[in-house]
Amino acid sequence: MLFSFMKLLPFLLLLLVLLFNYAFSESGVGVGYQLMVAVPVEYEMDFKGRAFLVENNQTAPNFRVALSIEAINGKYSCSLEVFLGNVKVWDSGHYSRFYITEKCLLELTMDGDLRLKGPKERVGWKTGTSGQGVKRLQIQRSGNLVLVDALKNIKWQSFNFPTDVMLWGQQLDIATRLTSPQSNSSLFYYSFEIEDKKVAMYLNYGKLRYSYWGFQPSMNRSITYVKLSSRGLVLFDVKYKKIAQIPSEGIHPLRFLALKNDTGNFGLYYYSPEKGNFEASFQALNSTCDLPISCRPYGVCTFSNSCYCIQLLTNENRGGADCSGDISGGFCNGKEAEMLELDNISSVLKNVTKMVNISKKECADLCLQDCKCAAALYFGNASTDTAECYLYRLVLGLKQVDKGTGFSYMIKVPKGTGKNHDKHSVKRWVLVVAGGVDGFIILLLVGGFGYWLVRRRSHTLHSQTSTR
Repeated sequence: MLFSFMKLLPFLLLLLVLLFNYAFSESGVGVGYQLMVAVPVEYEMDFKGRAFLVENNQTAPNFRVALSIEAINGKYSCSLEVFLGNVKVWDSGHYSRFYITEKCLLELTMDGDLRLKGPKERVGWKTGTSGQGVKRLQIQRSGNLVLVDALKNIKWQSFNFPTDVMLWGQQLDIATRLTSPQSNSSLFYYSFEIEDKKVAMYLNYGKLRYSYWGFQPSMNRSITYVKLSSRGLVLFDVKYKKIAQIPSEGIHPLRFLALKNDTGNFGLYYYSPEKGNFEASFQALNSTCDLPISCRPYGVCTFSNSCYCIQLLTNENRGGADCSGDISGGFCNGKEAEMLELDNISSVLKNVTKMVNISKKECADLCLQDCKCAAALYFGNASTDTAECYLYRLVLGLKQVDKGTGFSYMIKVPKGTGKNHDKHSVKRWVLVVAGGVDGFIILLLVGGFGYWLVRRRSHTLHSQTSTR
């Protein structure tokens, strides 16, 4: 019987550990804690596996901490995540994915370092808090994931490593930012940044960086930090004085600010008990065409919120699946180029060098002379004597604008493809149709006149016969 008990002892100890962790999950977990999640042998697209280890006891939706396995780009990624309800608000793998096989282990070591490990003890992520007296991992009511010592002093916190969500009560200092995940499948990513004179959103592509939305305090006042309150995003100066606010338009208290990873928009969100989910009470951009990637590169967003590709005539084909056709190769290899002008088209991308008192031709020539230039936006208004030129290295964020606004967008294209043959074809088609219509009308007139003559002659003959 003693032998049987000894065989069961490891399983009983494991059960006690699990019960201990569950019983104290609301107050966190202590040093020596370990949690392992197995990885599927075969790759399963859209697979997501989570083991929750810590939660707080506030009214739902509450915060929970999970060790997660997720299928991404043909591999499995392991990360530590924080959820508010079913919304992920923090991720240890946001900037750098930890790809693993077989298993992923989370451990809070005896010397106070929180780590994610794969097979063969490979460490993929850690807090770097060894030897700092860390005793517990906890989730605060604000959603801040913290490591604390015996006196509850914070030694590490997730609020210092913002991802794409800013929680209620969280503070972001100047020169910090929220970013969308930077994946291998997309060259673009978005960022929400706190600057000296404004908060702004940017589209990032390699070393290129274009702004597409901004908010500035009045009187050109400087920002020191921002904080999310129940009623909006509040901007403060160096004296901790409120200088501006992006207000919430709802009646419910805000829970978080989020940068949408699919569109680049950002919004302020509250929890709706009636609907049982989170709703936006404010969004920075409310028009589809104001989003930076509402259409593909070399695509134009129209008044009807639809997209069309800029068409070119080439020796091979017209346009391409990604709208770029033969243009995407660039012009720094000696390829000759010309500028294709599109009237009443503008770009939502800003933060580019502006040149003033310049003609449209001079603006186009500046782009032609720079092999890295992809397009030029010209704005001219004779009534205000305005002439501005902007040069771009991306053809993106294009949208249709009203006639007479003075915008003209010029795209660099291979020489010989920028002639608007389509426009001439349309004119020819209109002329042919117009000629056909004119001929048809003339035919009707001639036929009608002939019919009238026949009828008149018949009537005359009939009258003469009656007289006789």
